[in-house]
Amino acid sequence: MTLAEAISPEPESGALQRFVAQHRRLFVLTGAGCSTDSGIPDYRDADGGWKRAQPVTYQAFMGEELTRKRYWARSLVGWRRFGKALPNATHHALARLERLGKLELLLTQNVDGLHQQAGNQNVVDLHGRLDTVRCMGCERRSPRHALQQALLALNPQWIDLDASDAPDGDADLDGHDFSTFNVPPCPHCGGILKPDVVFFGENVPRDRVATAMQALDEADAMLVVGSSLMVFSGYRFAHAAAKASKPVAVVNLGRTRADPLLSLKVEQPCAEALAFL
Repeated sequence: MTLAEAISPEPESGALQRFVAQHRRLFVLTGAGCSTDSGIPDYRDADGGWKRAQPVTYQAFMGEELTRKRYWARSLVGWRRFGKALPNATHHALARLERLGKLELLLTQNVDGLHQQAGNQNVVDLHGRLDTVRCMGCERRSPRHALQQALLALNPQWIDLDASDAPDGDADLDGHDFSTFNVPPCPHCGGILKPDVVFFGENVPRDRVATAMQALDEADAMLVVGSSLMVFSGYRFAHAAAKASKPVAVVNLGRTRADPLLSLKVEQPCAEALAFL
């Protein structure tokens, strides 16, 4: 089979099933495409471009009080559904892959915790978890649902407000006045509360990258599910795999940053492509 044949869409060929069968230890990286069937929107279109305005940056969140008010107001509305999202067939397929002993590590760019809910145990949350809140002063962590109650108590006029969902627990509230929205400080030190996720412009913790790179080194091949790899934090692993002559397969609808590096590309919905599991 030529490389051109290998990376072309093959809906019924079983190419992905053969890829999984041929490699004993898979390093799996997942992205937003895994969670769209759970009702969580993704960020990018088929060309890898942004579907909406780019997410808030770390610098803006930490440096501007109004940006924090806007973020937490949108999060208050978005969390109502995001916090209740359940794993879908893609998550369950990857959990089965682990039970079959085929998964070296699952590295996810998602912040929804749905892989763990589905049963995956060997997971690294590359960009953190949205169900945890971090104080940027004293570093204490607390549950997101507790902050939700505090936000509702301080902003009762927002209780009945609804809006369409945006990626990662956000909601589309353009046109609203956020200046009077109240955000509580850390109850322990008065510091700034931030979701325990990596924002754009913020560095991924080195220990997560090191753990993932070690697992990639010990794997036979890499499988990417539902990610365009446009962000370097994820793309670096595909680049490292290709550099080490490890085959890389991708399941994704549309272009990825790693297309020139691939051994196999399957342009199907994630659940459909992984149905054999």
